Amino acid sequence: MSAATAPCPRTLVAGAGNIFLGDDGFGVEAARLLSGQDLPPGVEVADIGIRGVHLAYQLLDGYDTLVLLDATARGGKPGTLYLIDAARPGSRPPPQSVPLDGHRMTPDAVLALLDTLCAGTGASPPRRTLVVGCEPATVEEGIGLSPPVAAALPEAVRLVLGLVRESAAAEEGDQAVV
Repeated sequence: MSAATAPCPRTLVAGAGNIFLGDDGFGVEAARLLSGQDLPPGVEVADIGIRGVHLAYQLLDGYDTLVLLDATARGGKPGTLYLIDAARPGSRPPPQSVPLDGHRMTPDAVLALLDTLCAGTGASPPRRTLVVGCEPATVEEGIGLSPPVAAALPEAVRLVLGLVRESAAAEEGDQAVV
């Protein structure tokens, strides 16, 4: 297969979170900002919000990479960005140990559901799964991001753009060798 006829690798950038819980809306807002950017071919941006089950099923459509944007409490200073390789062995709990609640789907729960669905259907999960997380200041009821999380958005957008462009360039190089 030549590079001209090779299928374009697919990347899904998914913003997760609840906009009614303060900084939990980080992923949704980051996805909104990214949707207005010039993205490489094959990159889709989706506002998943609180529809984690929908995301797991959407991933069955065959994505090479998932970049999940979400508030991620890890004990750092509010507004701290994290890049987590969730496809690395041992980086996430086994599917049977994650409670699945259709109303509160954490990234771990979405990925556990995806693993279960893939095992049952023979589909393949994304080859790369990255989480771009932001340390929240508050996830109390209320609309709007705290100042430190809002200030982290431009850097989060730059980070994701760098990841998808780097991935597209690497895939293009792999296809040119074929």
